[in-house]
Amino acid sequence: MLATFLAACSNAPRTEAKLSATGLTANASVDYVVDGDTVDMIIDGVNERVRLIGIDTPETKKENTPIQCFGLEATAFTQSLLPEGTPVYLERDVEARDIYGRLLAYAYRVDTGTFVNLELVRQGFAQPLTIPPNVAHSSEFVDAARAAEAADLGLWAQCNG
Repeated sequence: MLATFLAACSNAPRTEAKLSATGLTANASVDYVVDGDTVDMIIDGVNERVRLIGIDTPETKKENTPIQCFGLEATAFTQSLLPEGTPVYLERDVEARDIYGRLLAYAYRVDTGTFVNLELVRQGFAQPLTIPPNVAHSSEFVDAARAAEAADLGLWAQCNG
């Protein structure tokens, strides 16, 4: 099941220009948003914890760590982008899993083509977090973060200082 998913996912990054509501085929659906950058997904009937690659949102559930500035807002924004049952296209990069066993993926809404990882950064709910070798979209995330910071969006307005 999961092996089928991993084999079916291309390593080649997609760009937002190539995406359309009819150009994506769902390979997962949202079960539960854990926090701003972690989502439980159903893949071939199996629940998988998915860590969104290339981004980092403020912590809300890390053990022995207080809720960080803008963490609850980031989680709520991810929930608005990925309500339960939303069909998504997950795309992997070089490494399939992180050291915690979470599946690593870029997530796209099938209905709108929205690149969820990038949208979180664009709107100021996440910062880039580049961990090689998973770097396919790192420059897009850095550019989006610079623009969000310049526009004083989200965490850039609320958490600096």
